[in-house]
Amino acid sequence: MTTRPPAPPPARLVFPALGTTADLLVTDPDALSTAEFVLRAELAAADLTCSRFRPDSELTRVNLGAGTTTTVSARFAEALHTALRAARLTGGAVDPTVGSAVIALGYDRTFASVRPEDARPVPVARPAPGWQRIDFDRRTRRLRLPPHTRLDLGATAKALAADRAARRAAATTGSGVLVSLGGDLAVAGTPPQGGWRIALADDHARPGTRPGPAVAVNSGAMATSGVRVRTWRRGGRTLHHIVDPASGEPAAPVWRTVTVAASTCVDANAASTAAVVLGDRAVPWLRDAALPARLTGLDGTVVRLAGWPPDTRAPAPGGPR
Repeated sequence: MTTRPPAPPPARLVFPALGTTADLLVTDPDALSTAEFVLRAELAAADLTCSRFRPDSELTRVNLGAGTTTTVSARFAEALHTALRAARLTGGAVDPTVGSAVIALGYDRTFASVRPEDARPVPVARPAPGWQRIDFDRRTRRLRLPPHTRLDLGATAKALAADRAARRAAATTGSGVLVSLGGDLAVAGTPPQGGWRIALADDHARPGTRPGPAVAVNSGAMATSGVRVRTWRRGGRTLHHIVDPASGEPAAPVWRTVTVAASTCVDANAASTAAVVLGDRAVPWLRDAALPARLTGLDGTVVRLAGWPPDTRAPAPGGPR
């Protein structure tokens, strides 16, 4: 009787991207360089298409042309279709027309450049124009935004890049692949034995000294949204980046973090963001959606839905947080 040698541990690469951290793991170490090439190409395309911080991005051009009709690229059309689908599925809790509200709150540059303390008063909040007012034909790629509307695709574009990169890298290399962008992750291909072990934390970049709760991901995707990491102060108020489209204000803090598992990173991130916006209504909404989720209240109380497993305190060696 012969036994197979144990599989080598996943190979890993971490680097800054899209204002956050890109984390790439592959089950076949020989596939890492090819998978990296695929991931970097997807990130570069997403940045050039969807960044609201680049003066040469297509999103900037589209926002400057609000009120007029334009033809967008195939890549932008996919990103916008994805954002509009998320808005529809979340009942408008995730709405790409919050761009002006986010800028008014002070998130008008990359987060690393946002002033942590700003004495200027917060402008009077206004509701988002509403995703239903966007005139878009996906077939012809013709788009017209309402006048004075600015799109912000942050709730879906990064997740879409994770989904695309994981699928392409796995198809190209034949390896199992995990792509995490700021803690929002997608997997493709055959996972390592026991699945990808993922440790959960409020901040993926600062997981803490003690092992936190960990879960195994074998397929699909997982995303976490929260109100503790991307925060700043303006006019004596503490603000965060998740805006309620109905008010134009940061979502009322009910949940410290919400983690959701879904078939795609786009769906997971849309649901976790919507849950933060929905606040007290998040639990019945997620329960109706039948999405596995773990919600942590401001006091540390944990709510698990749709079969989310009990917390285990085992560390997650080699896996992203």
